[in-house]
Amino acid sequence: MPELDQVLARIDADLPSALDRLFTVLRIRSISTDPAYADECRACAQWHAADLRAIGFDASVRTTSGHPMVVGHDRSASGPSALFYGHYDVQPVDPLELWEHDPFEPFIETRADGSKAIRGRGTSDDKGQLMTFVEACRAWKAVTGRLPIPVSILLEGEEESGGTNLPPFLRAHAAELKADVGLICDTSMWDRQTPAITTMLRGLCGEEVIIRAADRDLHSGFYGSAAANPNRVLARIIADLHDENGRVTIPNFYDGVPELPAALREQWEALPFDPARFLGDVGLSVPAGERGRSVLEMVWSRPTCEINGMGGGYQGAGFKTVIPAEASAKISFRLVFDQDPHAIRQEFRRFVQARLPADCRAEFIEHGSSRAIRFPIEAAAFGKARDALTTEWGRPAFYVGGGGSIPVTHQLKQALGMDVILAGFGLEDDRIHSPNEKYELESFRRGIRSWARVLDALAR
Repeated sequence: MPELDQVLARIDADLPSALDRLFTVLRIRSISTDPAYADECRACAQWHAADLRAIGFDASVRTTSGHPMVVGHDRSASGPSALFYGHYDVQPVDPLELWEHDPFEPFIETRADGSKAIRGRGTSDDKGQLMTFVEACRAWKAVTGRLPIPVSILLEGEEESGGTNLPPFLRAHAAELKADVGLICDTSMWDRQTPAITTMLRGLCGEEVIIRAADRDLHSGFYGSAAANPNRVLARIIADLHDENGRVTIPNFYDGVPELPAALREQWEALPFDPARFLGDVGLSVPAGERGRSVLEMVWSRPTCEINGMGGGYQGAGFKTVIPAEASAKISFRLVFDQDPHAIRQEFRRFVQARLPADCRAEFIEHGSSRAIRFPIEAAAFGKARDALTTEWGRPAFYVGGGGSIPVTHQLKQALGMDVILAGFGLEDDRIHSPNEKYELESFRRGIRSWARVLDALAR
């Protein structure tokens, strides 16, 4: 029996043990954005390092000024080298009352149609996904005693909280981490049966703005109309961010945003995509972005300005008649092509400052940034990975765009000079960042098999 077939058989036979390992790491509450969970983040890093050592990697926990990194190497094979990146940290679970089960007590749910899903925080983003690669390496080592190619693994603990320590870590360890190609499993399938490789991702610029006026909350009967109201000021600024056609009105916002190339537009139009179903699945029906753009353009190749959170004044039970001393909003910009996140940030701040009335002032808090990125699908590694996925799933793998942002892709390109194959096995309904997150059991099993095939293909 060929080696690859033996590895695939081993993966299927070892699935119960792979699930036990996944459940162990899912129970660790590695919420990176909350300092109360710093010890759990370190415990999660230590677990991964020990697990990698158990299968023959030279792995260690690397301290940073925030949560630690995990680095592991197995370079005993020859051939083109790969660096796999994943993140072990997870999003907060709030609102807890919307979870049907304890988010850190994973279990397998069997649905009426017989399909099964793994439930719990981090199942899809990103613990379940990163473990598909680790389990593929485990199977290769168990069957053959080696990996098909030299492999390094980098696991981050701050992806969900800004990732400020990753760029300097990459720069400081560039010689150690550099490889011929990067591999990331933090994206989605095209649908439940069709794999996909994401070749372009939007960048991100996060801003928080706080509008302040009086030195304390004021009685609205005594000061109403006479005193500036930060809620009203902020609401007007936010309303000005878009015009009636859905375009962002910040000056120079569209600098570096070309029209979609005709060939790429034709490829996207040929994809089996139903915009009505896409919106209908979340209870909507009408696209709310730029008029004249397709939904795929809106989510893959057009920039956005979204208000992610707002607050100001009394928001508890009952009623309190106050004019608040301050109001705040958190705003994210998804960026495409050659948009500069730092230029966008400065233009946004000028936009706000220009709209402040007397007695009002603004404070800005930066929440990370990254550029958009595109990878060359003509490169041999992309074709090999696509063929491997196609063989495993029995359907041609699609090259797709991504509406989200994975800053590490640009950082790997910038610091290490490598292209990155983004092949994930999540689904749109995995509820990442939301209550009741899940990961399909079949995504986990066939994700492991897929990476085993990709490693084999890259060696050829």
